[in-house]
Amino acid sequence: MGFLLLLLGLALWIGAHLFKRVAPERRAALGDRGKGLVAAAIGLSLVLMVLGYRSAEFVNVWYPAAWLTHVNNVLMLFAFYSFGIGASKGRHAQRIRHPQLTAVKIWAVAHLLANGDLASILLFGGLLGWAVAEVVLINKAVPVWEKPSEIRPNGDVKNAIIAAVLYAVVAGIHVLLGVYPFG
Repeated sequence: MGFLLLLLGLALWIGAHLFKRVAPERRAALGDRGKGLVAAAIGLSLVLMVLGYRSAEFVNVWYPAAWLTHVNNVLMLFAFYSFGIGASKGRHAQRIRHPQLTAVKIWAVAHLLANGDLASILLFGGLLGWAVAEVVLINKAVPVWEKPSEIRPNGDVKNAIIAAVLYAVVAGIHVLLGVYPFG
């Protein structure tokens, strides 16, 4: 049942996020009500993915080396930093077109390196595939990127501090859930 929930959640996540890209007329026809429907679908998809991942039978596919846990942890710092680039409006906002999707890709790769079980490969690999597809579809729809004009002098520093705090909070949540991210 765990794998089924995981796959349903993943499919719902991908479908809800890509709906606007693959069926823009249908999404526009829903108007503001559509925002609520998409948000509900994304929320439900998260619940299904978490429940499915946590309850999936452990099926080992490969054994990651112990040092890959440390690579995962370093990459996660970059993922948190990347996620906040757009909001921080520092200099890096003019270098990375899709900072949040870049963060998802870093997060997914990091977790694929550190986890060799089937549920992890499905979850993190599926979300990596979605993030790549999303970037391709956005770049196809809007091929020319207008870089942000507003740059905040301390934006990158503030983003780094917030990323470090969030990293610590998420690591603490992992520990509370019985997952020890530091080996």
